Amino acid sequence: MEILVVGANGQIGKHLVKLIQKNDNLQAKAMIRNEEQASFFKDLGAELSIVDLEQDVDAITNAAKGVDAVVFTAGSGGHTGKDKTMMVDLDGAVKTIEAAKNANVKRFIMISSFDTRREAIQTASSSFAPYVAAKHYADEWLRNSNLDYTIIHPGLLTNDEGTGQVELGSNVERGEVPREDIASVIASSLENDTTIGKEFQVVSGTKSIKEALNALS
Repeated sequence: MEILVVGANGQIGKHLVKLIQKNDNLQAKAMIRNEEQASFFKDLGAELSIVDLEQDVDAITNAAKGVDAVVFTAGSGGHTGKDKTMMVDLDGAVKTIEAAKNANVKRFIMISSFDTRREAIQTASSSFAPYVAAKHYADEWLRNSNLDYTIIHPGLLTNDEGTGQVELGSNVERGEVPREDIASVIASSLENDTTIGKEFQVVSGTKSIKEALNALS
């Protein structure tokens, strides 16, 4: 199974590409913004597609051609303004969903924010609300896309080493989770069809990732 990782040069993306390349059943195609980011992925033996998310749908469609699944891990980051939030977290996500459809790729995994419900937009701080709103509408677009989607809502992301132990469900208590564990949840979801049509929050916990995903209802 070949996986297009959009936002591969991000922290979750890099963990994910490494995990995919260690799995004999999976092959990564890393979508990155420029050639300067390429060496990390070449060293892992991953395929490369150099596309900026602010390009048009056709450019992303070309990157998605021939793959079996798309994972959207891209994000504008916490130090950008509302314009980048709009262009990457909303427009970039929507264009990637449309590109997957154009390329006849059914499987799509979205990394979202912990809570993207309407109430979360209303209660977020003024600086954070645009990000939550962007994720809210991107998630909604994916739900209505007819793709075989999974939406993952991670808790507060850390750079701690992954434990492989999580708590996940439709509504879990806020908490931290290592980026490495989110990458592991993505990789496991790609090989677990019970995650299709599901969305769930993820924080660190006491269940193995495989056990937690298998318990989804």
